[in-house]
Amino acid sequence: MQSSSFLAAILFFISAAFASDSVHKYQPDDAVDLWVNKVGPFRNPQETYNYYSLPFCHPSGDAAHKRRGLGEVLGGNELIDSQIDIKFQKPVGKTTICEIELDEAQVMQFKEAIDRDYLFEFFMDDLPLWGYVGDFHSKRKGDNQHMLFTHKSITVKYNKNHIIEVRLTQQNPKPLEVGRKLDMTYSVRWIPTNITFARRFDVYLDYPFFESQIHWFSIYNSLMMMFLAGLVSTILMRTLRNDYAKYAREDDDLETLERDASEESGWKLVHGDVFRTPFSIALLSALVGTGAQLAMLILLVILFAPVGMLYIGRGAIVTTFIVCYAFTSFISGYVSGGMYSQHGGKNWIKSMILTASLFPFMCFGIGFILNTVAIFYGSLAAIPFGTMVVVFVIWAFVSFPLALLGSVVGRNWSGAPNNPCRIKTIPRPIPEKNWYLKPSVVSIVGGLLPFGSVSIEMYFVFTSFWNYRVYYTYGFMLLIFLILLIVTVCVTIIGTYFLLNVENYHWQWTSFCSAASTSVYVFLYSIYYYCMKTTMSGFFQTSFYFGHTLMFCLGLGILCGATGYLGSNLFVRRIYRNIKCD
Repeated sequence: MQSSSFLAAILFFISAAFASDSVHKYQPDDAVDLWVNKVGPFRNPQETYNYYSLPFCHPSGDAAHKRRGLGEVLGGNELIDSQIDIKFQKPVGKTTICEIELDEAQVMQFKEAIDRDYLFEFFMDDLPLWGYVGDFHSKRKGDNQHMLFTHKSITVKYNKNHIIEVRLTQQNPKPLEVGRKLDMTYSVRWIPTNITFARRFDVYLDYPFFESQIHWFSIYNSLMMMFLAGLVSTILMRTLRNDYAKYAREDDDLETLERDASEESGWKLVHGDVFRTPFSIALLSALVGTGAQLAMLILLVILFAPVGMLYIGRGAIVTTFIVCYAFTSFISGYVSGGMYSQHGGKNWIKSMILTASLFPFMCFGIGFILNTVAIFYGSLAAIPFGTMVVVFVIWAFVSFPLALLGSVVGRNWSGAPNNPCRIKTIPRPIPEKNWYLKPSVVSIVGGLLPFGSVSIEMYFVFTSFWNYRVYYTYGFMLLIFLILLIVTVCVTIIGTYFLLNVENYHWQWTSFCSAASTSVYVFLYSIYYYCMKTTMSGFFQTSFYFGHTLMFCLGLGILCGATGYLGSNLFVRRIYRNIKCD
């Protein structure tokens, strides 16, 4: 009995190895599964529904569902076996799938789908096929008649035992009339090709769009922004050298310093307050730690995406994001714990919990609202309860413990205060200055240059996410991301210097907000993109568009804010280390 079970298991794995859409190898006459996925308005990419929510030919009995990964579920995919008979390299003539007798409700459903340009998605051997539900036929009187496509012509290109390319052509449109019987048919044609299996996904990549002169101009634009930031930084370094020379002379002549103290101004005068603990240090530490984690997360995903070709798999990018976020939580805890301890924080448990839960809970709050909308509409975008439990378990048993561990390590290894200057007991009063040197103005203006370095790339990112294009130019993204970090650091340091030079020592939150304001400009750009570059409509798609954009901008703001703060922190410590702090 055991030997027969063992033999059966071996035969199962052998058959799966030679005829499976998971290993993508077939022998002649092996069954090839055609999976139906979803259907929805072409203009609204996130408003998707189950394919069989429309009265198409439904497979008999309980159709098999393809196992879905975490990213597939979050992406709103639900693959169901169409049970259409397709054999590898075996042509199929015009064959009936089923016969539909239209009643009034079915006619209304199909008409509404045609009015809204419903697009459905199939998969064969993990390759997508798309087609419209129907079209309009113009009558002599000027009225448009709704026509339903009744024939699906599938063309498959193959190379040896691999499927390389699949295409779907909709044919034989029939008018929608109550009581009319429609034969739903299909045909399959097989064509050999020399295209290798490794390049079979190239047909889905829009080379003219992503490798256009405009995309290359985005690199040029970003480099110019970095050049401007570097130029201003060079001027700042020369100014700092003059400051050092001036303060060195003053230290040699204490009588002159005392006599001119009422007339002196500059960043040295606030050396006794510049390292004072900022307000809400627990929140600031949590934000900086989370931003450091997000920076590492983005870097890892950008590096993994082209190597693992993550853009090919359904939901692979989303799954990689979640897994990488969980395992990089140690970084957020380490940075946050060290920063909180350096500023003398006492309630470190509160700091740890805030660091581990701040960004996930913000995303959960937005996601909960969007999920409620999706459930109300009956969309596939609704996340099942089981998937929510899986995501929570990943956070609770991987991300949260790693963040706590990082907080403990950061608190013990890098949490000792090491300020170059002693903090005075009584805070120094901050003099009134011109309006353009106020922290609020510095914070608003600080994000302009970093946004300018990524503004053109934002168009390609938004278009790929909201307009059915596959983003694959991760080399561009890596370069733009590095330039964004450099420009953010330079601009924030310049703003911090201006603030300290007018004797305002509240630089910590200002440096964070100055860099984080980049996300405000990205969100404003998203409003322009929605109104001018898309044809999206309806409450469902609008809420999903701005909900996902808000999550993206929150993450970008925290990332840039942390980068700006860490750069300014190094700058401030460096300049005060080079002077005498008495």
